[in-house]
Amino acid sequence: MASTIQQFLKEHGISEVEAIIPDMAGVARGKLMPAEKFAEEEGMRLPEAIFLQTVTGDYPDDQSAMNPSDIDIVLKADPKTVRVVPWAAEPTAQVIHDCFYGDGRPVTMAPRYVLRRVLDLYEAHGWEPVVAPELEFFLVEPNVDSDYPLKPPVGRSGRPEIGRQAYSIAAVNEFDPLFDDMYSFCEAQDIEIDTLIHEAGAAQMGNQPAAWLSHGASPNQAFLFKRTAREAALRHKMYATFMAKPMAKEPGSAMHLHQSILDTKTRKNIFSNPDGSPSALFFSHIAGLQRYLPGAMSLFRAEREQLSAHQPLFSGAHQCTLGLRQSNGRFARAHVRPEARRVENRVGGADANPYLAIAASLACGYLGMIEGLKPSEPISGSAYDLAIALPRTLAEALRLLRESKALVDLFGDRFVLAYTAVKGSRVRDIRTSHQFVGTRASAVERVARPALLRYK
Repeated sequence: MASTIQQFLKEHGISEVEAIIPDMAGVARGKLMPAEKFAEEEGMRLPEAIFLQTVTGDYPDDQSAMNPSDIDIVLKADPKTVRVVPWAAEPTAQVIHDCFYGDGRPVTMAPRYVLRRVLDLYEAHGWEPVVAPELEFFLVEPNVDSDYPLKPPVGRSGRPEIGRQAYSIAAVNEFDPLFDDMYSFCEAQDIEIDTLIHEAGAAQMGNQPAAWLSHGASPNQAFLFKRTAREAALRHKMYATFMAKPMAKEPGSAMHLHQSILDTKTRKNIFSNPDGSPSALFFSHIAGLQRYLPGAMSLFRAEREQLSAHQPLFSGAHQCTLGLRQSNGRFARAHVRPEARRVENRVGGADANPYLAIAASLACGYLGMIEGLKPSEPISGSAYDLAIALPRTLAEALRLLRESKALVDLFGDRFVLAYTAVKGSRVRDIRTSHQFVGTRASAVERVARPALLRYK
């Protein structure tokens, strides 16, 4: 009997297959091959060093995370991830793979496995995380010389945006043909998005997921959505960029992670008590994020659609500087919905690897819950004016991470270090948080090392 993937290839008349994995930066790496050459049982092979390669094609000086013999790893297809590639000229399928060594051991630094290890910790307690990522991105005109700044593209009016048009319908309509293709591509790949909105920046857009997704599906969909947005934009002679801070004078692009946790037996949200009030685990989850999430030291706010049942748990004055906030259902109108209580982690940049970002966020919340931590009092005012302010540089953020014994114990005593490309005196590419982009290179060291965690 044909396997799930082979049956899919036959039913869709697939002639080519993309065997892909997400690397440390969330870039799709892999092989393209004829469908008849796709050996699902044997698996594909790639060099282990693929996980140390940076977005600039370089490698870190510290390569101790991989075997010095530069061995191959085996890619095994995940049948649940097979999808058509709707923009391909020939009938093509894409399949996300997991990575193993020749003796069957998983490649522990593979982003999908990092997330799997964190989810196993939750499963041991009878918990199931549910995560919904929101991604922001910019549309820009083609840019063949990276020394020149990016510019907003020309829409159907024949003019580029010159001001910020947050939530403008007219500004979204400027790119209707592109968005029609994007929705069509997403539908063909079963990517659950509901709304595309115009964000605060010039030609800055954001996607909102149609539904909360299981822990395994949400990073896959975020990973595929980035590919989809880029391909749809290219069809219309534009680029879609998920860089955290592509333009100095425009807002940064974030990946907001809405996360809640279900009891695997009762299917109830453990962040709410039976009477609808927030649970102790909810507060401890927030406290874990406060204590252990680099770049989000005690920075959060509460958000409610309606406040008829409860007053806000926390409050902050400036939403743009908030790292964490509580939400009770984006679409709640008449009353608060305790079953939808969740924490929104707003720290990560849109260019972060969704597997690693979700793993780190859930790991910090997990530590808070098992340690019974208590969150700090609410704050207001600028995050940079506080005694416990956000770190101003990557070096400070990394110092906080390395000094966190609980995180080191959780992830192991080794880090994979990915270099930040620097040109002249300014940082060109930072993949951890847009809070730090634009600072002088001397302030973050000539070579900054974003926190990409691995297990030993």
